[in-house]
Amino acid sequence: MPRPPGLNTIQGTGQGTLPLVVVAAGILGDHAGRVLIAQRPGDGHAGGFWEFPGGKLKVGESASAALRRELEEELGITVEEARPFMHYQHAYPERLVELHVFVVDRYSGEPRGMEGQPLRWVHVDDLADADLLPADLPIATAMTTTKGTGLRSW
Repeated sequence: MPRPPGLNTIQGTGQGTLPLVVVAAGILGDHAGRVLIAQRPGDGHAGGFWEFPGGKLKVGESASAALRRELEEELGITVEEARPFMHYQHAYPERLVELHVFVVDRYSGEPRGMEGQPLRWVHVDDLADADLLPADLPIATAMTTTKGTGLRSW
């Protein structure tokens, strides 16, 4: 049986085979030092949590191409320039998520919830209290650690 795009399987530790979901996520910042997060639909996996916008890779699609496609579909923006920020895996009891995270340095259009999802701009220092998806917490931590180092400007 074919797997849905962006879904593979891996051998779990003592749990059998876990589905592997590969996603691309984008960090969009504004001039006030805030970043954009979106709320997940209440009826799906981890419904109600907030996350960095993005989504699953399609079969044969690169992470950067998926980022551009997903942000156009979800936010109505065109990514003009993005750079890799981090890449890691997060284990949930029922799945493993592989995240390819990018900093979106330049885009055109005004972000809006094209799928009806609420959006909000949050200061990096407030991400710990933003009810982020567990898989996105390492992004917030990494952003906090690189803030003010001259490497990143949020």
